[in-house]
Amino acid sequence: MKASKAALLAMALALPAVPAQAAPPRAVPVQVGGSEEWDACGSTGRVRGLKAEGDGFLAVRAGPGADYAMLDKLGNGRLVYLCGSRGRWTAVVYAPPGADASACGVSWAIAEVEVYRGPCESGWVNTAWIEVVAG
Repeated sequence: MKASKAALLAMALALPAVPAQAAPPRAVPVQVGGSEEWDACGSTGRVRGLKAEGDGFLAVRAGPGADYAMLDKLGNGRLVYLCGSRGRWTAVVYAPPGADASACGVSWAIAEVEVYRGPCESGWVNTAWIEVVAG
């Protein structure tokens, strides 16, 4: 019995080590509101500057950083509501293509800060690719 345990141990030690993959960070929900006077998301922006020879899209992520899961892809010209920021990342809410953006429910006051739950999409984008167009 001792010989078989020693053989198993030798085989296990001979196997290449497989590094454990880190789990992606937990999602950081977009928050809206916090004022009785101002719109729930204070500004509107437009995706701009994406180069055709690059990826051609702006990744929408589950949190403020490239390590978060990608949720969607936005192209040049896409309008988004700007709802907050962390460093170089901006929390956005945006309507699906062809939908009325006013249906997103963030262009009027919401007194208390709350997690955005729809009906539109939300996530985080790199601020470098956003041009503020209103607000």
